[in-house]
Amino acid sequence: MTHSTAIAAYWNAAAHAFDEEPDHGLRGEATRAAWDRLLRRWAPPLPADVLDLGCGTGSLSVLLAGAGHRVTGVDLAPAMAEAARAKLAAAGLPGVVHVGDAAAPPVGEDRFDMVVVRHVLWTLPDPEAALRHWAGLLRPGGTLLLVEGRWRQSADAAPYVDGAEALPWTGGVRPETLREAVAPYASETEIEDLTTDPDLWGREVDDIRYALVARVG
Repeated sequence: MTHSTAIAAYWNAAAHAFDEEPDHGLRGEATRAAWDRLLRRWAPPLPADVLDLGCGTGSLSVLLAGAGHRVTGVDLAPAMAEAARAKLAAAGLPGVVHVGDAAAPPVGEDRFDMVVVRHVLWTLPDPEAALRHWAGLLRPGGTLLLVEGRWRQSADAAPYVDGAEALPWTGGVRPETLREAVAPYASETEIEDLTTDPDLWGREVDDIRYALVARVG
C-alpha cells in the first residue's frame, strides 16, 4: 500500500517540471482554448462553486476562475498547491487552494455545484470510496466532471512510488468501469471521447482518454 507522505513527496518533486506537459501547463494557446471550451460546456450556470481536486499547478482552476466561477483547489503536494496559488494570483483571479488529500478534501461542510477531477483516480488506494465522497460534496443537481483515461504509456511503466502497482486503477480506468462505479450516485451520466482532439493534449494520442459527466442528486 502506498503512503500519502511518499505520494506527496513524489508530486512535490514533480511540481517544478509539471507544466512542461502541454495538457498540464496549458501554455499553448490552442491547448488552453480547448480545455476552456470543455470546461465552459460542462460547467453549471455562472457563478458556480467549483471544487478542483488534485488541482496540480492550478491550470484548470485558472480557467474556471477566469470564466467567473468561485474556485477551490485541493492538492496533496504543497509545492503544487503553492504553484496553483501563484498562478491564480498572477492572473489576478480569486480562488482558494488547500493542501490536502483529493480523496477526502479539507473543505468542511462546504458544498459545491461542480466537482472537477482530472487524472487523479489512478493514484488513489480506494477510488470507489473517493467517488462516493465526492458525490456527497455536491449540492442536489450538481455536476461531477471526471477527466480520465487508460494510458498506453502506463502499461509497462515502473510504479511511480513503492506500492503503486497494487492500486486498483493504476494506469487509468476504462470508461465503462467508471460509469458503473458512478452510477449509484448519478441521475444521468455522459461520456465524451477526448482522443480525437489533439489540441487537448498538445499532440495526437492513440490511447483511451475521455470525460465522464455525471449529474448527481
